[in-house]
Amino acid sequence: MNVGLASAMLGALAVVVGAFGTHALRSQLEPAKMELFETAARYQLVHALAAAFAADRAQRVRATPAAGWFLAGIVLFSGSLYGLALGAPRVLGAVTPFGGTAFIAGWVLLALSFRRRPQA
Repeated sequence: MNVGLASAMLGALAVVVGAFGTHALRSQLEPAKMELFETAARYQLVHALAAAFAADRAQRVRATPAAGWFLAGIVLFSGSLYGLALGAPRVLGAVTPFGGTAFIAGWVLLALSFRRRPQA
């Protein structure tokens, strides 16, 4: 899988979904569910950018799985919030923390990729 391509496409999808939420769902969803939807779109966009950056960085320095963790976080975190906002069973909310954990793992791995390597 081309992680950079997937990241860019998820970024584009975040904009589409955000616009859809603003224009088509705002009058359909109660405010708390609309807030969930907007949070999902915002986290998706931020982490799609982070994944694209991590994928590019992995090509230049020792490969890091940070991008993969960001993508997993988008699926788990944003995906579960989209589902909850649109009426999925509340049990889906149990998935959300796993997505948050994936985001954190991605950021930690990205940070570790900036450590100086000892000169040989």
